[in-house]
Amino acid sequence: MAIPFIDLHAQQARIRADLDARMAAVLDHGGYILGREVLELEAELAQQSGATHVITCSSGTDALLLALMALGVRPGQGVIVPSFTFTASAEVMPMLGAIPVFAEVDADSFNLDPAGLAKAKAAADAAGISVVGIIAVGLFGQPANLPAISEYAKANGLFVIDDAAQSYGTTYAGGAVGTLADITCTSFFPAKPLGCYGDGGAVFTNNADHAALMRSLRVHGQGKDKYHNEHIGMTARLDTIQAAILLSKLTIFAEELDMRQAVADRYAALLSGSVKVPQLDPMATSSWAQYTICLPDGTDRAAIQAQLQEAGIPTAIYYPVPMHHQTPYKAYPVAEGGLAVTEALCKNVLSLPMHPYLSEADQDEICKVLLEAVA
Repeated sequence: MAIPFIDLHAQQARIRADLDARMAAVLDHGGYILGREVLELEAELAQQSGATHVITCSSGTDALLLALMALGVRPGQGVIVPSFTFTASAEVMPMLGAIPVFAEVDADSFNLDPAGLAKAKAAADAAGISVVGIIAVGLFGQPANLPAISEYAKANGLFVIDDAAQSYGTTYAGGAVGTLADITCTSFFPAKPLGCYGDGGAVFTNNADHAALMRSLRVHGQGKDKYHNEHIGMTARLDTIQAAILLSKLTIFAEELDMRQAVADRYAALLSGSVKVPQLDPMATSSWAQYTICLPDGTDRAAIQAQLQEAGIPTAIYYPVPMHHQTPYKAYPVAEGGLAVTEALCKNVLSLPMHPYLSEADQDEICKVLLEAVA
């Protein structure tokens, strides 16, 4: 039997009775849109993260879009973003007529490199683009170095958005994700460490004005009621039944983060020295949304994937093509000097099965087959 890449069934078995009860409660009260579970979830997330305001929404992409709209991003303005990321991090700028400016990442953390921000801004400046902000991405579960990124941003009058679609539930320098940037965005896509059974997301902020605006924007820019509109908005609400599911999953989320860390530690012990295992910043914790290794230069990655697949072991590549090489983004600015680290990562990364319920026996088999393939 194949090893699952992500095992949602084992998680569901733990909480099925609670899930059924919470979903039945929604069916009973019938508040399917912005029902009481949505308010309860927002309160729970605020308490967990320490953020003053939490606004749930329809997806992680819509969370980023709401954040940019609340921060007043205008057509023609630039926002620095890593090229080594999922497309959602970059596509929200062109949706508003703004411009993604692609920056370099750190080879060890996979996250935006604070030392490369000046080169990205210089490329934008040379193109006559006014940079107004930065989107940092907590890739694979580890938050970016937001204190250093924020220091650069403050010195240059820029806002910072933390794209925590993969890193919610973690900390950096003792601060919880949700409080480390002007606005933090996350995704509740089912494969995320905290995921619902459909699409969903949330934004976190300590700024009351931004929070009020995003609450309006997610419901068509409504004012005192849904037929009085104060802004041009969107439909970006989280369904009540998804909030109920997330409330159930939150009851085991902290424990699952510990279980993910144990799996990551064991991978590192089994694989270190043969492949480059992910490096955790000593200031950070990780949700280990993915366990991503780097194969040696020149390795036939496709052949290794085929050997693993033959043994019933699924793998994934996050991400095979950097954003600045993707067709819709080729014309946008790239940091001065290019993005050599990003391009090397795209050639060498490989993600292995990762979830809290990965057994030691399955992990042993994964590592055995991988090491035989790499040798």
